[in-house]
Amino acid sequence: MAATNTTAQPVDSASADELTAKAVHKRYEGLVTVRTKAIKGKGAWYWTHLEPILVHNNDTGLPKAVKLRCSLCDAVFSASNPSRTASEHLKRGTCPNFNSVAKPISSVSPTSAIMPSPSSSSVHHNNRKRSSSSAAAGSGGAASSYQVPPLAIVDPSRFSGELTYSSAVSATTMVTAGTGAMLPQQPHLMLSGGKEDLGALAMLEDSVKKLKSPKTSPGPTLSKTQIDSALDYLADWVYDSCGSVSLSSLEHPKFRDFLNQVGLPAISRREFTGARLDAKFEEAKAESEARIRDAMFFQIASDGWKPKNYGAFGEEYLVSLTVNLPNGTSLYRRAVFVTGSVPSKYAEDVLWETITGICGNAAQQCVGIVADKFKAKALKNLENQNPWMVNLSCQYQGFNSLIKDFSKELQLFRTVTENSLKLANFVNYKSQIRNSFQKYQLQEHGHAWLIRVPLRAFETFNFGALYTMIEDILSSARALQLVLLDDSFKIVAMEDPIAGEVSDMIRDVGFWNELEAVHTLVKLVKDMAHEIETDRPLVGQCLSLWDELRAKVKDWCSKFHIAEGPVEKVIEWRFKKNYHPAWAAAYILDPLYLIRDTSGKYLPPFKYLTPEQEKDVDKLITRLVSREEAHIALMELMKWRTEGLDPVYARAVQMKDRDPITGKMRIANPQSSRLVWETYLTEFKSLGKVAVRLIFLHATSRGFKCNWSLLRWVCAHGHSRVGLDRAQKLIFIAAHSKLERRDFSSDEEKDAELFALANGEDDVLNEKNSTKI
Repeated sequence: MAATNTTAQPVDSASADELTAKAVHKRYEGLVTVRTKAIKGKGAWYWTHLEPILVHNNDTGLPKAVKLRCSLCDAVFSASNPSRTASEHLKRGTCPNFNSVAKPISSVSPTSAIMPSPSSSSVHHNNRKRSSSSAAAGSGGAASSYQVPPLAIVDPSRFSGELTYSSAVSATTMVTAGTGAMLPQQPHLMLSGGKEDLGALAMLEDSVKKLKSPKTSPGPTLSKTQIDSALDYLADWVYDSCGSVSLSSLEHPKFRDFLNQVGLPAISRREFTGARLDAKFEEAKAESEARIRDAMFFQIASDGWKPKNYGAFGEEYLVSLTVNLPNGTSLYRRAVFVTGSVPSKYAEDVLWETITGICGNAAQQCVGIVADKFKAKALKNLENQNPWMVNLSCQYQGFNSLIKDFSKELQLFRTVTENSLKLANFVNYKSQIRNSFQKYQLQEHGHAWLIRVPLRAFETFNFGALYTMIEDILSSARALQLVLLDDSFKIVAMEDPIAGEVSDMIRDVGFWNELEAVHTLVKLVKDMAHEIETDRPLVGQCLSLWDELRAKVKDWCSKFHIAEGPVEKVIEWRFKKNYHPAWAAAYILDPLYLIRDTSGKYLPPFKYLTPEQEKDVDKLITRLVSREEAHIALMELMKWRTEGLDPVYARAVQMKDRDPITGKMRIANPQSSRLVWETYLTEFKSLGKVAVRLIFLHATSRGFKCNWSLLRWVCAHGHSRVGLDRAQKLIFIAAHSKLERRDFSSDEEKDAELFALANGEDDVLNEKNSTKI
């Protein structure tokens, strides 16, 4: 196999319109997230009336701007500042319909909230001074959390602030909270316990009221069917969160108050870990089993053999095993908790046990495995023992490993790492320099931070921590340059020789160019890895992905004047380590990649393969069919090479639609590649069997992401059989639900993205370094 692989298909760089559409959609999604949280009570009041909408370009159909629509009057406004829009349109009376709806408390000014109505001003006239002082003291005084409508016997001013003992006893009149009836108020009482007795007195009188009116119910009355349905939805949410929602929080007093308010009975956390959990698990498992039985074959995806930085919770981590079906569906199978370094033989046994647990002795139903580790041993052994299997290494893991390869093999990375560590440690550990640095950070950015330096133990194998340090240095470039002009630096420089080295480094343009070069290359690879994780490409796309990477790295070398040879050598080494002959075979057999020639035929792209890859195609096809069918399959391959596919069917398979979320062009019907072989290309008896089993295979094992909170619990209680059984069921239910929704993110990632917004909800529109729309 040749070291280099020519471009499989030219990859056009994203157009300006697509980049703009992506940025616009990101803003839109951020605003929708903020509005959803606000409607649930975790945000500004005005989001109930303001709805984000996308404005599309009439020519391209792409999103071009985000607007806010008033749900009361359908007026449309700029989304640049929602809070200002709310103030001008809603609060100031511009919206004709706003006054007709009930206003939230947060939209009413504090002064208007405490002003008495004209009809009651005379009633409160004699008591105005005392009430005002009590209200002012209420902001700082200790108030009882047990609140009831003030009764006639208790002076309401005493609840809101400090108790005022007055020798003057005067009869006043008050309005009761619930009815507005005028009741005579008794004189001030001198309670022996002081103001601490007020809460107990209020509880006593509340008890008296309840005994007098025992039939009064504070909440709505629901039928048993409604209660059961509501609790089912609550259980689904708790289980789907997979640990993000603590089961103990179901017994929180505030949550119980909420249940009581909406008419639901109090629930116990034990109810959610017993029969209800078992029933949900059996329901999800039965549905999963039925779908697997309905498919003719499947692929096993195994992710988690390489820990994803869960070291904070110990050495225990989760391996997820998923079943990929030909129709594009992914079903969760099981979770395996492993500790520390796992031997290859153990992984091989787990994988084979999973296969036989699904199909018993009919192991040929399993087309293959994709895993994030053990390609050279466990996956290779299983493939040799079962020649019908195609076992692949995860491309997401392959691209991430390439970053580690760069850090080990390229002198540029070693130089940048050494210089960055020297600069960061000098700035962080020298108090005079640190104070000066943070002063200029405040001046330039409005906040200050230390440069994040990785622990010594992580420097050699975790470039992610080094990448974070490089990002911090680049973002603080201006502050670092100002530090050199500060008197404190000049004083330190006279005593510390390292200060001179750091000074030369900061003034050196070459240092910043190298820093930016490393940062740009790592970001390039990380972005491609993220796209792989999000798009979940199939095996036929692998060659194109690596060719796209080569093209981007070549442009990077040209931009930063880096020699291409050493970089290309690292990429080719990683390419060979990840390569499987199925990449080439699926690329040839998938009608999605057929190319129209000058005669109008749609032919497989053999011309983009190297001679070694062409041989790999022949070898793999003959391995995947019986010995008697081998020569027939090769003859059919020659026919496929010369005749290809009918142009109408080829164009139908390759038809694309615009993704409404990302704005990118996507294949309209991803299953059509396989369906064409099963329904139209029926004359290819042997080759067709290989094609339908190859082209649906996933190239990445990334799937369900377990929340850290559950992993932390497993680390603490991993030796409890009952606890592990419950954890397995909880993970299965959550994973089944998420994969059904094709949701491959985690709650922690979503929350981190939300909290990364510097100024809260409206910062969706003002992200640092965001594309200006």
